[in-house]
Amino acid sequence: MRKAVVVKPGAPAPDDSLPEPTTAAAATGRPRFLVLGLLAITDGHETVVLQPSKPASLLAALLLHPGEVVSADLLQRVVWGSRPPAGGRSALHTCVLRLRRLFAKYGIADHAIEAVPGGYRLPADADTLDLLRFRELLARSGASDDPESALHLARTALCLWKGPVLGNVHSDELHRDLVPRLAEERLLAVERVFDGELRLGQHREMIAEVREAVRADPGHERLSALLIEALYRSGRRAEALAEYRRIHAHLTSELGVDPGPALRDLQGAVLRGEPTGGHPALTAAGLSPPPAAEAPTGLERASPPAPGPLVLRALVNAGLLEEDPSGCYRVHALLRLFVHAAGASLPTAATTDPTDLPPSAAG
Repeated sequence: MRKAVVVKPGAPAPDDSLPEPTTAAAATGRPRFLVLGLLAITDGHETVVLQPSKPASLLAALLLHPGEVVSADLLQRVVWGSRPPAGGRSALHTCVLRLRRLFAKYGIADHAIEAVPGGYRLPADADTLDLLRFRELLARSGASDDPESALHLARTALCLWKGPVLGNVHSDELHRDLVPRLAEERLLAVERVFDGELRLGQHREMIAEVREAVRADPGHERLSALLIEALYRSGRRAEALAEYRRIHAHLTSELGVDPGPALRDLQGAVLRGEPTGGHPALTAAGLSPPPAAEAPTGLERASPPAPGPLVLRALVNAGLLEEDPSGCYRVHALLRLFVHAAGASLPTAATTDPTDLPPSAAG
């Protein structure tokens, strides 16, 4: 097996030139396995990052199925790909022996890897595997009735992630079938953190982090919705609508689909200036808009018409109108295409186009 290396917290990534650590350095505490980043073993003081090797791939496969029997056939595919060596079961057993010898250096019991009928198993719990600790914290966050506690637990779970999962494990089988599932679990934790911040009124503080998450996953509707809501509640309505237009354009151009109903409903609420998630939006001055006056009992009263500029701006934001540099409004070119496709017609664009509205018409 290639040498493992000791990397103290915050130290640079390992390379082949670093020496092998002594057993005592890594065995000063109860060993713990790490998979939410580089595959590693830690005692809480020092961390042993395993370099790419067949035993490292084997260990990763066992840790991603904690406490489960992993078949010998799957382990062979993980270690050798689609072309395992002749006598694959024997070669796999040799690989397990090399892994056990590595464990002995770091105070891990020789029987940590159990040979069972059909394959191997590595028992683990939240104290010995960061993946199980992450899942435990996230489950407690989801079950908590206290918003502050739920947010703290979700943040703690997310802090266990230390970079690209298993970046030092070279196994196409794992990176194709298992690592993407872990990425989905992390995304759930990210969403739970942002949801918790919204519930606690931390919409201003979260905007930068949500923007970063959206940049990393530009087609994810839920993240985009969280950014729209955070912006809207912070009084940044134009930016919220701009984000909706971005995700709409991305989905239609990249996937050929429209945003889902939740995102469309959110956009409608922003356009109408309605509360979202039980919380009112803020005006540009940072104050909640005044509540609408209620009609006297027994009387019905129509809502007063919205001021012209607000109506026109809402139509522009919705993509139904476009404003030219002179301040005139005309039917958006895309809407014309849709109308023509439906067999109807609109007046052609010209200086006398009745859809052109001068600025005075907005008053």
